[in-house]
Amino acid sequence: MTENESEVSEIVHKPVLLQEVLDMLHPVPGQCFIDATANGGGHTFALWERVKPHGTILAIDKDNDLVLRLAAEARERKANVIAVCGSYGELTAIASAHDIPQADGILFDLGYSSYHIDRSGRGFSFQKDEPLLMRYEPEGHVQEGMTAAEAVNQLPEQELADIIYRYGEDRLARRIASAICSERKKERILTTKQLADIIAQAYPKRAFSRINPATKTFQALRIFVNQELRELEKALPQARDIVKKGGTIAVITFHSLEDRIVKRFLQSEKNNHLDIITKKPIVPTVKETSENRRARSAKLRVAVKK
Repeated sequence: MTENESEVSEIVHKPVLLQEVLDMLHPVPGQCFIDATANGGGHTFALWERVKPHGTILAIDKDNDLVLRLAAEARERKANVIAVCGSYGELTAIASAHDIPQADGILFDLGYSSYHIDRSGRGFSFQKDEPLLMRYEPEGHVQEGMTAAEAVNQLPEQELADIIYRYGEDRLARRIASAICSERKKERILTTKQLADIIAQAYPKRAFSRINPATKTFQALRIFVNQELRELEKALPQARDIVKKGGTIAVITFHSLEDRIVKRFLQSEKNNHLDIITKKPIVPTVKETSENRRARSAKLRVAVKK
């Protein structure tokens, strides 16, 4: 086991809305499911336990460190879990490459995992002083687009403000972008601490709330750098086409931008291809949110193919 595999294997990832997901997907032995956002494998192996011994799970993640860990765990369990490094935006191509033309169900658990915040060292958290990367792909792997550091140091002020406003929904976006552009003239912004300090100084004291001033800007940069919303918009029609008739698509979102895209897509398909099972999204119980803070903003939407 490599040093990275060993480190990642120590991560305990609590899957969000696990029982609700299993209830909605209703996996039975011999079926095939796609976990399009495998993360730490919590949902992946829970599904495997219900489809074994002859079922199949295709587990996809952009983070090769996590994929290596999934593959190692699958070998230990003798599980038919196919761990693939890739983006759910390429769902059709990945499924086809692994001889999975159709699936009984597809799960998306969007956003980042506990590992990315706690252990990746890639700058996802403003509570640590790390290189300002915010990429799901580890350094050294083929990457498209910018890192967060490249974005804050190179983009025009107006474009930076638009990103913070559109993806972070921060009404102080222009003020934050202006502060970033002023500071980068003095020195390059390369760490999370530098950026978080600039944002805090840009916020008037009266605008401080219960959330850290950097929260929305960090969210915006992460979404922009990884093209998360574009990938989601690409993935949902592919999931509709891959899932079998009577099969289920389940999507867990964590903020309004994701949820809006999912809700709009399901509504657009309800008269033709999909039956919406969740008229209102399923949310975690009080018990789950008290045990897992990441679950607080989770919403699960589910549809079945006609």
